[in-house]
Amino acid sequence: MIKADSVTLRTRKFLTNRLLQRKQMVLDVLHPGQANVSKKDLQAKLAKLYNSDESNVIVFGFRTQFGGGKSTGFALIYDSMDALKKFEPKYRLVRQGLADGTRTSRKQRKEKKNRMKKFRGVKKAKLATNDKKK
Repeated sequence: MIKADSVTLRTRKFLTNRLLQRKQMVLDVLHPGQANVSKKDLQAKLAKLYNSDESNVIVFGFRTQFGGGKSTGFALIYDSMDALKKFEPKYRLVRQGLADGTRTSRKQRKEKKNRMKKFRGVKKAKLATNDKKK
C-alpha cells in the first residue's frame, strides 16, 4: 500500500470523451524517495479522486523519469463496465483480468487457416463455428 502523503497524482490533458464514454488523461505520479507505485494503488487513488468504481479505471504506459521520483503514464476512466469491455483492446482487458488470454498453439492456428482455405461461403462459416465449439 502507498502512504497517503508520500505520493501525489497530477492530471494533465484531461479530456471527456463522450464518444468512447470515458475520461482520459495523462497522469503524473510524484513519488520522491521510493520505487514506482503499483498500478492497483494508482487505480484506487484515481477512482476515489474521480468518484468512480475502481474496476472502471485503466492505467497504462508508465515511464519513470531519469533519476526517479516521477512517473508519467496514461489513465482512462470509463463510465461503465459495459463501455470498458466494448472499447478497450483485448490485451488490456486480459491484463485487468476481465478477459481470457489463453490461445491455441501457433501450429493449430495455422492448420485451421489452411483447412479454411479449401472452402468458400456458407461451408466456410460452418467450418469456422465447428472449430470454435471444439
